[in-house]
Amino acid sequence: MISLINVSKNYGTKNVLRNINFSFNTGKVYGVIGENGAGKTTLFNCIAGLESFSGTINCDEFILKNNVGLLQTEPYFFKNITGREYLLLLCNARQIKCDNIDEKNIFNLPLTQYASTYSSGMKKKLALTALLLQKNQVFILDEPFNGVDIQSNLLITQIILKLKALNKIVIMASHIFSTLKETCDVIHLLKNNQVVESVGMDGFAAMERKMIDITIGNKIELLNLE
Repeated sequence: MISLINVSKNYGTKNVLRNINFSFNTGKVYGVIGENGAGKTTLFNCIAGLESFSGTINCDEFILKNNVGLLQTEPYFFKNITGREYLLLLCNARQIKCDNIDEKNIFNLPLTQYASTYSSGMKKKLALTALLLQKNQVFILDEPFNGVDIQSNLLITQIILKLKALNKIVIMASHIFSTLKETCDVIHLLKNNQVVESVGMDGFAAMERKMIDITIGNKIELLNLE
């Protein structure tokens, strides 16, 4: 279990996260939703150990930083590294032996090509493949479906469900509510730099309606479309 206790983050005088308190249990998938700028990516970076913060993040089963895989919205790759070299690099970083890479290339990526030349969707699929090969215990996925073709979206959904079955912890953000409903056990809503609501599966429909009301409201009528 991962516990967040009064986790807060400021950039100078700007407050980004305020007193975040909740837990992530093994064998569960958690969605984190909110408008752009709500603090989702900052929260993920704090859990992954990439950001300093006030408060406490505890993990009672393993050393978190050695067992977490973070899929960023826009993964970064060195200029002259091929897809294959990238997979090997991340496996070596965790001392994971990686044989038969071609067989594990489930997204059919051009592994001999420089990763920096990939499309945004291909980069995301390469980064996700590397995290899976690392055999992490925790997967933090920041917009895993964004910019990815529909066939790969279907595959990513099944990957997330498999990770859940393997008793992993999966935390993800997505603007596509249908994917959250298919995969998540709990959804947390971030607003005004804090968690304002958390619901289980029986509350997903009501939260979706609330998000539609908040997001759309009467904005379309204001355009006076003809």
